[in-house]
Amino acid sequence: MLYLCTEIANNDTTMATTTTQAPAAAQLLVTISDLSMLKDIKKAISMLKGVTTVKKQKTKPRLYDPETGEYLNDETMKVIEDALKGKNVTRYESADDLFRKLGINV
Repeated sequence: MLYLCTEIANNDTTMATTTTQAPAAAQLLVTISDLSMLKDIKKAISMLKGVTTVKKQKTKPRLYDPETGEYLNDETMKVIEDALKGKNVTRYESADDLFRKLGINV
């Protein structure tokens, strides 16, 4: 992914006094599916007027929830990653053992 940042300086002259405000900035996120094109795309975007910074940022893969139509958030992804690594996982001998430890009579 690329983050693009453009800066625009605003000069305001009032009664012979020049005041320069902090530059306004905007970011544009571009997702590149063909990573072999990344270098050329970065170069092309850098050549656009007003573009001051072009940075590459790696992204973590996200799981998609077809029921909501959204990708899972950071907290949910962390829980899944931890579970896959065996962190904070409680194991039970059987379903009956699980229910017994939860206080559910079967």
